[in-house]
Amino acid sequence: MRLFHAWLSSASRRVRLCLAEKNIPYDSVAVDLSRQEQHAPEFLAMNPDGVVPALEISPGRFLHESSTLCEYLDDIAPEPPLRPADPYALAQMRNFVRWTDEKSLPHLLILNWSLMLQSTAQQWSDQELQDKLARIPTAERREAWVRIARKPYTEEEKAEALRKLLLLVDRMEGMLAPSSPWLMGANYSLADIAAAPFIARIAEIEPAALAEATHPRVHRWWQAMQQRPAFAAARLQLFGEVLQERQRATTPSR
Repeated sequence: MRLFHAWLSSASRRVRLCLAEKNIPYDSVAVDLSRQEQHAPEFLAMNPDGVVPALEISPGRFLHESSTLCEYLDDIAPEPPLRPADPYALAQMRNFVRWTDEKSLPHLLILNWSLMLQSTAQQWSDQELQDKLARIPTAERREAWVRIARKPYTEEEKAEALRKLLLLVDRMEGMLAPSSPWLMGANYSLADIAAAPFIARIAEIEPAALAEATHPRVHRWWQAMQQRPAFAAARLQLFGEVLQERQRATTPSR
């Protein structure tokens, strides 16, 4: 298998966590989002939506959409199982994963893109911007690139994005039972994997939201998540560390 992904992408992190839990070997192919490698014809042949990740399961056979990829991996490597056996619990798990994609991801993108991609996009000329927009297959993502290139999100918009992102913490606090460590009960599942990339960013942006005093169950969950061997293997690197690495790489040596 080959995973085409970005190290800081929440969807890519989700799939890496799943691969690590399943102990499935794969070749890592990093995609540079700032250079829009995800919009190149070669990548669009793997994922016509032009977003990471994409998984090559055999020569010429590709899958995309992180939730689909995780369920596929759970099918081909059923041990340890990452989905509830009970049909009702399985439906609940899928609803939660979908909720994170629809209600958490758009707000995280505002915060992440403003930090990681805006400085590059603002340097493009009008013609460069139009050329790049022409390669983006979806109207939603074209608008996002226009925003960071020409209409940066205001501090008020970013504050509102953070407020809505933090609704995930409240939702998880309500899902977690006092005696069960994971979102779907006693067993670790794809629901926990779906939440982890978002909580990892919240831990950097608004760590007080994960404090034991405010959200004790999420605090306990986050501590347990970070102790799993797969968490280290998936490399959920801190955004601050990546920014420092980039700064060192672009700063001329004296």
